[in-house]
Amino acid sequence: MTVALESLSKPRSGKLDVDVRLSCEVNYTAVAAKRRVSGYVASNVSVLMGGEDPTLVLADRIVWRVPVVLTMPGHGVLGRVGEIDVDVETGEILATEDILTGIKDHAERLAASTTSASRETP
Repeated sequence: MTVALESLSKPRSGKLDVDVRLSCEVNYTAVAAKRRVSGYVASNVSVLMGGEDPTLVLADRIVWRVPVVLTMPGHGVLGRVGEIDVDVETGEILATEDILTGIKDHAERLAASTTSASRETP
């Protein structure tokens, strides 16, 4: 498991000490978060998208950050098109319209570049 600490200033050089003590109930596992995001994007964006293995992120809320990938028949996974956070305690999907628009836009560009590259290949 990877843990990302947001809002941590990057040191220029020298010693870095980080002491973290947080407490919460993890009611939604990484697997559950991945499933929730996969279902959410399939229902709200495209059935050609799904979630990948998330990262635990410690920020204002403790969330699972789930990468969203685009797949295409005959090509498999084309690449990452965004990410959606899931609250570890409540399971709430933290996706705004801006996040969904960014995911759709990135997916359209990725799909267009893949299909144009496929047409150029003999």
